[in-house]
Amino acid sequence: MNGPMTLIVLSVALVTVVALLVWLSLSMAAAEGAIGRVTRANLNNRIFEVQTDPDTNQFTTTKKIRRIHQVQRFIANRYATAGSCAFFRITCNVLSGVFVAIVAGTWGASWWIELLVGVVFAFVVAVVSILVRPRETGVNKPTDIMIKHARLVNFAVAVTPFARVGTSQDGRRRRDLDLSDDEELEKIQLEQGRAAIDRMVESNEFDPEVSEMMRNVLMLSETLTREIMVPRTDMITIECDASLEDMLKLCSRSGFSRVPVIGEDVDDLVGIAYLKDAVRATAFNPAAMSRDVASIVRDPMLVPESKPVDDLFHQMQRSRQHVAIVVDEYGGIAGMVTIEDTIEQIVGELEDEHDRTQHAEPKKIGDRKWSLPARTPIADLEELYEIDIDEDDVDTVYGLLTKLLGRVPIVGASAVTRGIRLTAVDSAGRRKKVSTIEVEPNGVEGREEDGKAQENADNDENNDHRDHKE
Repeated sequence: MNGPMTLIVLSVALVTVVALLVWLSLSMAAAEGAIGRVTRANLNNRIFEVQTDPDTNQFTTTKKIRRIHQVQRFIANRYATAGSCAFFRITCNVLSGVFVAIVAGTWGASWWIELLVGVVFAFVVAVVSILVRPRETGVNKPTDIMIKHARLVNFAVAVTPFARVGTSQDGRRRRDLDLSDDEELEKIQLEQGRAAIDRMVESNEFDPEVSEMMRNVLMLSETLTREIMVPRTDMITIECDASLEDMLKLCSRSGFSRVPVIGEDVDDLVGIAYLKDAVRATAFNPAAMSRDVASIVRDPMLVPESKPVDDLFHQMQRSRQHVAIVVDEYGGIAGMVTIEDTIEQIVGELEDEHDRTQHAEPKKIGDRKWSLPARTPIADLEELYEIDIDEDDVDTVYGLLTKLLGRVPIVGASAVTRGIRLTAVDSAGRRKKVSTIEVEPNGVEGREEDGKAQENADNDENNDHRDHKE
């Protein structure tokens, strides 16, 4: 009786040890999956939640905070902690196979059966610990998993000091780059996302254009507002004492429906004037044409130029604003940006029915009258009219017209230099930038007077105005 009873007791004890090892292996797998996704911000928020929980007594609060502090130490060197969890998990897998083999041996199994049973069991536990629930749970609730298994992870880290070897250099490199824990984690996740998209493209599961948009979405967090904004030098503005009639004319000629309203200069921003508001105020009340633009101005949305584009897009969605003024670190106006600019970072250039594509070559449209693309070099203009334009600081016809006007030209703007008249006649693209400039001798009958009148009108309506996005 003693022999069989001892055998049963020994087998039960070994099976209990095997079950404990399997549980430890699964727990370590869950912690290993969670350690790469826990951030300092999440832990700080959890501490605040624990401290402000009215249903928790002081003893429980102290206990929970102590565990959270343990997790904070773990993520200070997350790679060493993940290595310790992985080593401990593998060790538990191996030992579980060994103990299963011993159990088989105690019941008289042959040595090769013991070996086969132990290897198969260890392999099954390893597959389960990697592919089944623990990993998924670690992904979904990493903070809860790490807090729950803080003691086990602490033990694993304590018995595997060699896991820290090789990670100190990585830690120093990260500190040298001044990369925060959250930023490093986000960088890793972005790299994983790009790799996943590349694999899907290679497998032909997605259309190339869709794949490109997915890549662009991942790039939004790395793109700053200053990279997509229209700079202040390219903004069209209107002075606050201008009339609504001037506002309507400016919107009609420029093609824009939202115009920044300024005081003495661009940095003296009053607000944003909307074409819809101007039309609503004057459509049934012609007398309102003489009212100041300041009467319809709205408060502007201000954003820093260092704001990531994805945050900018979500902020514009929440505030229902389609245009924002970008400010620099000194509080000055750096430019402006629209919600269409953020969308273009994903889907590419957007154009509507009124947008035109500029022609690429000069065209002769009359006697000594040419239609030139805005980017035509000044050297080509000199060759066409056999004149010498000594302008070292500009290279194109568009730049020359801008310098002559002292502001960004819009359709209808005109100026004279060296006996020739340059007139902006067409715009292209959603940004309504001048695309075509007509050039002719200034002595053409009727043109000089018309040009002077047009230039005076430009000065009255758009003094110091600058081009911007709709």
